Order: sequence, then C-alpha cells, then structure tokens
Amino acid sequence: MRSRTEDVVDDDFAAHVLVCTHVRDSEYACCADVQGRNVYEAVKTWLRDRDVFWSRVRVAETSCLGLCSAEGTAVAIHPRNRWYSDVVPDDVPALLEAEFGAGASRLNDPR
Repeated sequence: MRSRTEDVVDDDFAAHVLVCTHVRDSEYACCADVQGRNVYEAVKTWLRDRDVFWSRVRVAETSCLGLCSAEGTAVAIHPRNRWYSDVVPDDVPALLEAEFGAGASRLNDPR
C-alpha cells in the first residue's frame, strides 16, 4: 500500500464529483434508468469547457449513493460534502456553477 495524499494535494486538487450510474434489476428506481450516464457526460463536458477536468476536479461513475429517485440521478461532491438527487443533464450547468463558480472560479472555496 502506498499513500498518495501528497500527490493529490500537490496537484492542487479541489474536488471529486461522483455521479451514480448504478444499474439495479428491481422495482426500485436506479440512476442508470434516469439518465445517470448522461449526467456523468454533462459533468465532464462542463469541466472540460472550463479546462479543469482531470486536473483540479476528478469525476467518477459510482455505484449507489443511496439517494435513489425516479426523477433523476444522484451526485456527490467531495470533500465539500455536498449531496444531490433528482439531477438531470439540464441541471448540471447550474449545479456546478453553484458549487464551483462561473468558469470554475471558486474551486478552492468550499463554501
């Protein structure tokens, strides 16, 4: 095992956006069925357009975040400890601008 904390901190890491794309075969809602993958792509596009994707902000698809809804997918932003549900692709620009500022100008401001 190797600690990589210093590497991440030295790279000026600001946040990790987790987007649920979980597939579940049951009667309950799952993010894969409510545009989870499209939300994930919208997050990547917003960050790329501001030139912070995979530099200051990391993005990952994740399994269930426990905020299941038939209205949209779940998103968590860490280390800010922000949790969202019912997110659809059209919500992504407003959500990320609220978190990171227009043009991603508030990446180091955890609000």
